[in-house]
Amino acid sequence: MPETAEQLVGKTGRLTVRVKGDEQPGELVLRVGGMTEQYLAYCSDRIEAGSVVLVVHHRGARSVDVVPWQLAPGDTT
Repeated sequence: MPETAEQLVGKTGRLTVRVKGDEQPGELVLRVGGMTEQYLAYCSDRIEAGSVVLVVHHRGARSVDVVPWQLAPGDTT
């Protein structure tokens, strides 16, 4: 079953492949419904692999828009 925007927006994950910026996506790993899933991640700015990001928009077809995110102490992704 395809994920909905409500299931993805607001989730945090880690980039496994850097986002190069603009329309050059990276790759993101998210936990959705107890499973680890991979998505194409887009951002207007470059973000390095290993960075934590926040999903701000679901583009559909396993693609999301992200922004850099700072986890609170003790949180894990």
